[in-house]
Amino acid sequence: MVTSGADPLEAERVELGPPEEVGLPTGGVAQRLGVSPTTVRSWERRYGIGPAHREAGHHRRWSPQDIAVLEAMCRLTARGVPPGEAARAALAERGVGQAPERPKAEPGGRPGGSRALRVGAVRPECRGLARAAVRLDAPEVVRILGQAVEALGAVEAWTEVMMPALRAVGRKWAADGEQYVEVEHLLSWHVSTALRGVAVGPARSRSGPPVPPDRPVPPVLLAAVPGEQHTLPLEATAAALAERGLPFRMLGAAVPPRALLDAVRRIGPGAVMLWSQDRRGADHELVARVCGCAWGQRGSRGAPVVLAVGPGWARGATPAGTESPRTLAAAVDLLEQAVTR
Repeated sequence: MVTSGADPLEAERVELGPPEEVGLPTGGVAQRLGVSPTTVRSWERRYGIGPAHREAGHHRRWSPQDIAVLEAMCRLTARGVPPGEAARAALAERGVGQAPERPKAEPGGRPGGSRALRVGAVRPECRGLARAAVRLDAPEVVRILGQAVEALGAVEAWTEVMMPALRAVGRKWAADGEQYVEVEHLLSWHVSTALRGVAVGPARSRSGPPVPPDRPVPPVLLAAVPGEQHTLPLEATAAALAERGLPFRMLGAAVPPRALLDAVRRIGPGAVMLWSQDRRGADHELVARVCGCAWGQRGSRGAPVVLAVGPGWARGATPAGTESPRTLAAAVDLLEQAVTR
């Protein structure tokens, strides 16, 4: 996003340049805002958000006032406001007036062209998150994620805001090759940061009965199967457990079998959640070994409830002795029941 003060070096360049060079070209404006030049041109063509002053035969030059209108447009669209409404509000906010009528866009056309993410029918927060991620607008991504977690809680924020945006980026990446890796990496990092902020912060109980104070509650052990690098669902689970005041131990990505089994015996968890994104990593034999783990003295030995979670565990082929919930909400409920029974 553009900052309020002009860059000193840029200001000096503008002052020393000839009259026709005053202001920034479209490419420079797009770079400052974190959008593509195509998006800027599209907004000008469709919604009348363009330089207030233009001279025939000269390239477009954007003044600070013009850039402020574009900045407002970016901020509003990132918050889920439809582009047409955002344009009218941005122009009105700067005292420009209403956008002039423009020729209708070609059928199926969207502001930003092919850079737009197709997120489908989702909450406005998710649509705004996807737009901010494509612009690499980290401050806006942080703001949206923070408000979503605070207002909705970890489970709903993950299910209705974070996950649909991540999936849309993944589809775009798969279709366009390496072009959208930077978007996926930025969004994933900030999603992880938001979830970890809840998981390691002060416990907040949003739902479920209070944890009985008269006995210790065994922790939940969270781990990805060997070779599995995707951990955001585990981090969402950790955040949801923290909101309910339930203890957990996060082992994270690609935990080797020996390390996993050793951790189960040492910790004595009330429940173990094993995440698998890819069917190639869904090791049923390993799950059976975890189910067979026990600890404690004879006569009072314990064993964990085991959840095999994720698309890697094929439907109809659930490992024996395990639970396989299909949603984060269901998984968290089962984990809570396992450690508070």
